[in-house]
Amino acid sequence: MNLLSEIAVVGTGAWGTALAAVIAGQGRNVVLVARDEARALEISTSRRSPHLPGILLPQNLHITGVVPVANITVLCSPMQFLRATISRLPRHVTKLVMCCKGVERDTLRLSPEIADELVPDRPCAVLTGPNFAHEIAANLPAAAVLAARDPALRSYLIEQLATPRWRLYGSTDPIGAALGGAAKNVIAIAAGAVIGFGLGENARAALITRGLAEIARLADALGGSAETVVGLAGLGDLILTATGSASRNYRAGLALGRGEAIATDTDGAVIEGVSTAPALRARAAQLGCEMPITEAVADLLAKQITIPEAMTRLLSRAVRDE
Repeated sequence: MNLLSEIAVVGTGAWGTALAAVIAGQGRNVVLVARDEARALEISTSRRSPHLPGILLPQNLHITGVVPVANITVLCSPMQFLRATISRLPRHVTKLVMCCKGVERDTLRLSPEIADELVPDRPCAVLTGPNFAHEIAANLPAAAVLAARDPALRSYLIEQLATPRWRLYGSTDPIGAALGGAAKNVIAIAAGAVIGFGLGENARAALITRGLAEIARLADALGGSAETVVGLAGLGDLILTATGSASRNYRAGLALGRGEAIATDTDGAVIEGVSTAPALRARAAQLGCEMPITEAVADLLAKQITIPEAMTRLLSRAVRDE
């Protein structure tokens, strides 16, 4: 079977476009897949993306509305559309790389679990880390994690996807990596709410640290590794998302803290933490895993409690060793 491209990147949001652009910039045969041919033609003609102002896409980056047969298929759709995206894949799709950061609302599953359900015969990896798309597209230095159980698959994908300024580290823990990428968005909303409400930097630092601890507990309960959560896939991504002004989830939290309305998206980009918070709480409850910050964020988003009530709830928990 002849492959139509080395690498197909599905999704023309900020991350998918940035990833496709920098990999194509290394001389790779890369196809960027839009939701339809009309969108593909628009991007192909302008060589620009509305999600990445100032970035001109490489001429060798082909853009289409049909998912081609590729050696590596990178899925960059929003988490709630991952299942539909997988249904678009050609029968002979080979290696899958999941970039979605979230939890599916209906099933409470992470991206590698959905892949295991729908395409169990396909080699699958998770790509995640502290990366803002606009900085990757600008070729600024960064690092991320490529998680796959198969060491040969990890090595191959790192070799194919890494660039001189984007270092990829390997991990054997796709569940922990996917959880870190999903849960950090929830904690980032909480961090933004703390600052937006005027509770101070001390409170934000404490919340980020304890948020990391509850993510690690859930990783262990899911069969992943708590060690993964203290690396780039967890701590690194959490620091960036809970402090960076470019973080959509952090900005959503700021709005929440200021008593402003939160839209489900900003400039067409999905705020994953809004959907992830209740789904993550439900998944943790199934496993008997305590996640008090996640629970508070879910209740805040549902307007079931106020920020002062959430603060009182968290600070009045039973005293324990760290």
